[in-house]
Amino acid sequence: NYNVLERPVANESEILIVYFSLTLQQIIDVDEKNQNIITNMWLRLEWNDSNLRWSPNDYGGITDLRISPDKVWRPDILIYNSADEKFDGTYHSNVVVNHNGSCLYIPPGIFKSTCKIDITWFPFDDQFCDIKFGSWTYYGSAVDLRFSNDSTSGDISPYIPNGEWVLLGIYDCCPEQYIDITYTIGIRRRTLYYGFNLIVPSVIISSMTLLSFTLPPDSGEKLTLGVTILLSMIVFMMQLAEIMPGKLFCLL
Repeated sequence: NYNVLERPVANESEILIVYFSLTLQQIIDVDEKNQNIITNMWLRLEWNDSNLRWSPNDYGGITDLRISPDKVWRPDILIYNSADEKFDGTYHSNVVVNHNGSCLYIPPGIFKSTCKIDITWFPFDDQFCDIKFGSWTYYGSAVDLRFSNDSTSGDISPYIPNGEWVLLGIYDCCPEQYIDITYTIGIRRRTLYYGFNLIVPSVIISSMTLLSFTLPPDSGEKLTLGVTILLSMIVFMMQLAEIMPGKLFCLL
C-alpha cells in the first residue's frame, strides 16, 4: 500500500524535515556574457520515511536497502535559479533506506545556474554566485529544508581546481530554518595569463609611444616607429576583443 506520491509522515499536519548539504566537485565553466555558471556537484538529502520501517530480525538481519528512486517518495528539491533547459541536472541514483526509516539520497549532477557577474575590475575580479535550492511544490509547512547537522558550509575536499578561476570558498546562507537553502560560491580570476597577454603588451606599447617623442621630428625612424606602434595597437586591440569577456553595459 506504499504510495510514492504521499508525503511519508504519520500525521498530515506533521512537518517533514529534510537535511540538505552539497559537495562541490568542479567549476566547469563561468560564462560572463550569458551570466551563468556550470558546476559539477553532489547533493545529499536525508529524511525519515515512517512507512519504510522494519525489524531486521524478521528479515534475516537486513538493516538497509538500495531502492530505485522512482519506488520511494523523494523531496522535489530543485535549483530555483537554474539556467538549464532540463532544469533538473541530477542523475537519479538509488535511495539508501535504513530499517529505522532514515533515507539517504545522494544524486550527482551537472548544474547550470544564473550568476550576476560584474567584470568592472577585470582581470582582477572576484565573483560570488548564489545557488538556491528548495522544494518546487511543497510549502514550508509540509517540508522543512535544513542544513545537515555536520555541514556549516559546502564540502570542497574533492574539488578539482579550475584553470581560470581560484575557488575562494562555498558558504551557506543562514543558520535559520527556511523553505529554501542558498549556497554562495566565491571565485577569483587567475591573473597570470591576463598579465602576460593584456597588461604587459599594453605597457610596452605605451612605452613605445612615449619613446617616439624623443626622436627628432625630421627623423625617418620616427615615422617607422609610429607605423609600428599603430600596427601593434591594431593587433593588440583585436587580441583584447577576444580576451575580454562580454558585458552588456559600459565599464566606465
